[in-house]
Amino acid sequence: MGAETEAAVARSFDERTRFLQVNGLRLLCREWGRVQAPPIVLLHGLRGFSGTWRALASELCDRYRLIAFDQRGRGESDWDPQRNYYTDAYLADLECVVDQLRLERFVLLGHSMGGTTSYVYCVRHPERLAALVIEDIAPGASVSGAGAQRIVSEMQTMPAGFDSWDEARRYWRTLRPSLGAAAIEQRLTESLRAQTGGRIVWRYDAEGIRQTRVAPDPKRIVDLWPVVEQIKTPTLIIRGERSDFCPAATVARMRNLNPNIQAVSIGGAGHYVHDDAPGEFVTHVRAFLMRMADANGARFERRE
Repeated sequence: MGAETEAAVARSFDERTRFLQVNGLRLLCREWGRVQAPPIVLLHGLRGFSGTWRALASELCDRYRLIAFDQRGRGESDWDPQRNYYTDAYLADLECVVDQLRLERFVLLGHSMGGTTSYVYCVRHPERLAALVIEDIAPGASVSGAGAQRIVSEMQTMPAGFDSWDEARRYWRTLRPSLGAAAIEQRLTESLRAQTGGRIVWRYDAEGIRQTRVAPDPKRIVDLWPVVEQIKTPTLIIRGERSDFCPAATVARMRNLNPNIQAVSIGGAGHYVHDDAPGEFVTHVRAFLMRMADANGARFERRE
């Protein structure tokens, strides 16, 4: 893989990285854009990584400061020795990152698992959020339905590793047939690494995350319906028209339940909207943020 893959995901704009000490773990944090610009915090999904937001950041970094971090157990961040991969842990990590970066007011954008955390943070800290963007997750999505069954099946059958980069590439192409070549190469680089001897293994805590997702503690699963009812922040839900994880009927119910929620479906996209339709995803995010700024004079500040 080597240079070819690195070239496929090469950074063509400013990206800064640093490690933060968060709840006993070291988490990798990436930033793009001017430090003084309005901040947007980005949360990736279950098997995601902070680098997944590069395409979005490249389009928005002229106007915003974008902040993403490898969540516990993923990417370059520490694995949790207690295998605490539940929403309450992700929420505590987000709260700590926001405080360390001294973000007084910001936009929060979360995909899938990161979206669940974002919903809960929004209700817990409404005074901190200027706007909320949710990518393809709705109440009940992680518990039942075709998408939930697919993810459990993927986790149950996930190989421990691969004998070659080509074998790993075939795995990702089979799993995510809608992704282009560059997105596949990015997944190889960000989610896998070569051991001494050539074996290709996961960068993330595959067994710990599998355990939490396949056989979760029911007492720690968040019911998002009461959360959705309490949202006071202007919210945009972006779903993929072909998504098996965020049903249109559920999103319609959410909009009827809470007038602060807007929604859009992007044709041809599945659960990974920002990968399947990056241009349209950026267009909708940018337009929503501009509407919020125009309507409310929204300002995002850095705590001094």
